Amino acid sequence: MNFNFLSPVSDAVLAHNELLSQQALGKKIQIHSSQNGIPNLDGVSLAIIGVKENRNDVNYIGEELNFDVIRTSLYALFPGNWNTNIADLGDIPAGSSIEDTYYAIRTIISVLLEKKIIPIIIGGSQDITYANYRAYDTMAPMVNIVNVDSNFDLGDASVEMKNNSFLGKIIIEQPYNLFNYSVIGYQTYFNSQEEIDLMEKLYFEAYRLGEVTHHINKVEPVMRDAHIVTMDLKAVRAAEVGVKQKFSPNGFDGKEICAISRYAGISNKVSSFGIYEYKSTNELDATPMLIAQIIWYFIEGVNCRVSDDDFSDSSNHQKYNVLIEDDELIFYKSTKTGRWWIEIPFLPNVNNKLKKHTLLPCTHDDYVEASQGKIPERWYKAYRKNSF
Repeated sequence: MNFNFLSPVSDAVLAHNELLSQQALGKKIQIHSSQNGIPNLDGVSLAIIGVKENRNDVNYIGEELNFDVIRTSLYALFPGNWNTNIADLGDIPAGSSIEDTYYAIRTIISVLLEKKIIPIIIGGSQDITYANYRAYDTMAPMVNIVNVDSNFDLGDASVEMKNNSFLGKIIIEQPYNLFNYSVIGYQTYFNSQEEIDLMEKLYFEAYRLGEVTHHINKVEPVMRDAHIVTMDLKAVRAAEVGVKQKFSPNGFDGKEICAISRYAGISNKVSSFGIYEYKSTNELDATPMLIAQIIWYFIEGVNCRVSDDDFSDSSNHQKYNVLIEDDELIFYKSTKTGRWWIEIPFLPNVNNKLKKHTLLPCTHDDYVEASQGKIPERWYKAYRKNSF
């Protein structure tokens, strides 16, 4: 196992951990320490990793990252009624070059994915998502990314990648593994019209902040189809975070960002989760505790996962056929959880990305609207993306 890149959790955090209640989360986690080395990962389901890389931040002025306060905040929380084993593997330090850091991230995440361990990444600048995505090159033919962010992060792919343009590089660089990209909580005034038009042209999904805050459950089917979830702390409104983290008066509040994190955890497909754009502080600050709670809710979600997507046995679901003009839409509803899917038909005459019928997560509202003659937008985008 190539975990040589990792540095252990600091002695200061471990000393703080010793003083905690025996019931605290810090006492239940297997921790990479200088004394005991990297823990045995047999039976581990989730692994926390800090990535001390922020040199591709467009506002970088030489700050160093430190995640000690996040860890002390997280360790002090009490776990839920969980049945998953968690490890804290410490940090990936910034390499000699940014490419070195990316290589370390890609290598470590690849090993964790092979072991069916979900990495929980604390960053650093959000371009780390690019290295996370590249770890899937040999794992999955098609990858879906969900970005909880006020920006699309498309940027100009022809210039050097930054934290606000990592997606452009993902789109144009081979191998082309990206099938779908969704942004949750974007704010129009932070995104150029060209980027908004490009999102439409590529049939990617974009959910405005107001749309999500009014109907937070819209996030659930989007997360259910995600492999990678990347979260930018700039999506959180300034009132919820510490002084160094303030970005915009508008954004998600603490309760909403934790609910979104829980939806990510509940998804059976999500196999890596990252929280980015943290600005280090040693002062008493709301931001590390908010990150700790976001992680807590993600772990809580993972512990609530239910396998309800086996459609080989017809007793597991109910099937509904809806006719809209010339299209027949086929919906499935799980008898176990009540969650809904809609079928994307296979197009044999098209050089498409899907090799068989695919089921797209949706909501009961999508079924109701289809029954009233309206084609669900998620289905339309997925169908169009599959047609070229």
